[in-house]
Amino acid sequence: MGTIFILEDEDSIRELLEVLFNMEGYKVISSSNIREFNKMNIDLNVDLYLLDIRLPDGSGIDICNDLKKNTETSQIPVLMMSAHAKTLQLQNCCQHDGFISKPFDIDDIIATVSGLIGKM
Repeated sequence: MGTIFILEDEDSIRELLEVLFNMEGYKVISSSNIREFNKMNIDLNVDLYLLDIRLPDGSGIDICNDLKKNTETSQIPVLMMSAHAKTLQLQNCCQHDGFISKPFDIDDIIATVSGLIGKM
């Protein structure tokens, strides 16, 4: 079905998303911080990035901007998620392809990911 890279610092949320998307047939790669993300993201075939905004060592917004500026990753959908930010606040910050507010509805996040990966 596709590969999802999850960047989420909260272990319980990251683990829930890993199980959820594995059950849906996706391959999941995950990281809890930007440093680890940058080490792991080299040469990975990813179909969607799911990025938390607030991370212990930086911002998912910066990662989104980096991904969208890179010609190798610019066409890969980026789904942002946060308990603090609102979608309107993100419009001028990065060129994300979608936004999920925490706490999220499981059916909504599955449908959003499926829709974004299906557009590729």
